[in-house]
Amino acid sequence: MENYYTIEKASLAEFKDRGSRFLAHAYPIKDTSEFKQYLQELKKEHPKAVHHCFAYRIGHDFNTFRANDDGEPSGSAGKPILGQIDSKQLTNVAVIVVRYFGGSLLGVPGLINAYKSATSLALQTTPIVQKPIMSHFQIDFDYQQLNQVMSMIKSMQGEVTAQDINLFSTVSFGVPRHRTDELHLRLSDLRNCTVKKL
Repeated sequence: MENYYTIEKASLAEFKDRGSRFLAHAYPIKDTSEFKQYLQELKKEHPKAVHHCFAYRIGHDFNTFRANDDGEPSGSAGKPILGQIDSKQLTNVAVIVVRYFGGSLLGVPGLINAYKSATSLALQTTPIVQKPIMSHFQIDFDYQQLNQVMSMIKSMQGEVTAQDINLFSTVSFGVPRHRTDELHLRLSDLRNCTVKKL
């Protein structure tokens, strides 16, 4: 697999049923710490909400995921949210649904429908994008080669993730997985550089 699908930017959608309001917030995320930050922000923003249910999926192997009902009946909130993320084959995505109780109990089928519908609406309102799966490397080089190194990374649609620019410099970067052979060829043109895969 060389590409994956995710959302381009955060979005918000609202679903109502019998007085209850379900506010679905969808976010592109890279890791769980980013997700936790969004969850804390929403809890501060909506202190009177009765539930903050969520699901996320992270990584290109699709193995990192979590679904949480936050006090709703088991399987009535987190699973339907995750189901919507998976139905669109997305990863690096989190959806948090904030619920304000409207006085009427919806029952498990009603809750499943509400969380599913709110999530679906939120994912429909933000562009879905295809991104290349990156392979990550670190390169150590002499400062005089900075322009060469940076232009090579840029020309390969790479992304710099960290840099320490000194007399002897270090740059961490990612390039699309399908271009790693090309990267090794181009690195052989650079003298006195050391590269390691991260």
